[in-house]
Amino acid sequence: MANNGEDFSQFGISKEEKDKLVGEVIRYMLFKTHQNSGCPIKRDELTQLITKNYHQRNLPSFVINEAKGKLSTVFGYEMRELSRSLPSSKSQTRASQQSVADSKSYILTSQLPPDLYEKYVVDANTAYMTGFTFVIISIVHLAGGKIPEESLWSQLNRMSLSDSEASHPVLGNVKQALELLVQQRYLQKDKVNGPEGNTIYYELAERASDGPISDKVKEYISQIMTDTAEQ
Repeated sequence: MANNGEDFSQFGISKEEKDKLVGEVIRYMLFKTHQNSGCPIKRDELTQLITKNYHQRNLPSFVINEAKGKLSTVFGYEMRELSRSLPSSKSQTRASQQSVADSKSYILTSQLPPDLYEKYVVDANTAYMTGFTFVIISIVHLAGGKIPEESLWSQLNRMSLSDSEASHPVLGNVKQALELLVQQRYLQKDKVNGPEGNTIYYELAERASDGPISDKVKEYISQIMTDTAEQ
């Protein structure tokens, strides 16, 4: 939420300077979200926009919070903060080395009701990726949140999706479509050393574990299990 009523003059800057910084953060969020196919934007990137000319302590937090408020009231977007998760095999050894700033990122989600969003915002030419994302997250969720790469592709092969397919009529290069989910932080890849060599695992990342997505996946799986039991 915005810092409504808070005295920004404590930072020694004018209202015009403050508004310019807020505008820069908003433009960066909108542009980078579109340019990078919705990949999360690191807090450090936003902080650098602010601190390149201003070095007041707590100013980045103030500006980012005000940008959140304006993105909501003016543009209808929620600027959601995510904390970057680590692969389970590395979470114990690296968690203490990961700073708070490094672990934070932001995504933009529409505040429109789902029916209006689907009717007026969703591009039919790219909606297939939403379905693909949902299927992949569901498979990994049912596997306990982590699945070997070989097992994931085995499941996808049953849906006629192959890691060697470079020209799927809808997804194009299927392997690249899966890699995009890693970049968007729905999934993360983890290489684990074992007695038989290295094994690649796909694991749910912070975006897939975020409340709205996680709740929809659980609801969908629950409905499928109910329908199957009734048959």
